[in-house]
Amino acid sequence: MGQLNAGIVPVTPFQQNCAILFDTATREGVVVDPGGDIDQILEAVRASKIDVQQIWITHGHIDHAGGAMELKDALGVEIIGPHEADLPLLSNLENQALYFGLSNSVRNCTPDRFLTEGETVSFGGHQFEVLHCPGHAPGHVVYFNRAARFAHVGDVLFRGSVGRTDLPGGDHAALIRSIKEKLLPLGDDIGFICGHGPGSRFGDERRDNPFLV
Repeated sequence: MGQLNAGIVPVTPFQQNCAILFDTATREGVVVDPGGDIDQILEAVRASKIDVQQIWITHGHIDHAGGAMELKDALGVEIIGPHEADLPLLSNLENQALYFGLSNSVRNCTPDRFLTEGETVSFGGHQFEVLHCPGHAPGHVVYFNRAARFAHVGDVLFRGSVGRTDLPGGDHAALIRSIKEKLLPLGDDIGFICGHGPGSRFGDERRDNPFLV
């Protein structure tokens, strides 16, 4: 087993961070949140010679899950996550696409397995704990690798900001609870990738993020 590494492919007009997490030795990995632009994701997978084991979804918004079924067809792998509370969002992706005027290649997403708090998922010997962190979306999950001190937080937390809560199913108080009760206690040293923009560390956000004061 090698080290855990990550690549980012910005996709869709929302510039969503589709992440490719992989082991540096075996090249086994997963694609997290393929929101669209599947050709670009596949090209990045091929260029890096990644053996994709699964597709992981953090939540059911179109910019994170809109291309999941297309990528599943291309790679022949399962879609894992999010929590089943996001099933209504995943079943409505095609309508979301019409609303935003996005590509007609968007398809409603049917995960092969939903996730719950306390489960683990893994690839290439790298194990991730599943944290259910509602607020931005009811079924949002975070993937946390304790050994690497790393988390993929989706749209829960950003550098200097937090996930928006004005979308269907959003709950600002629940979002702040998710951050303060589930994420920040993991440790100031935890580095994270988020759904949009640059990543950060939990300690930096605990100290400087104006939404967490």
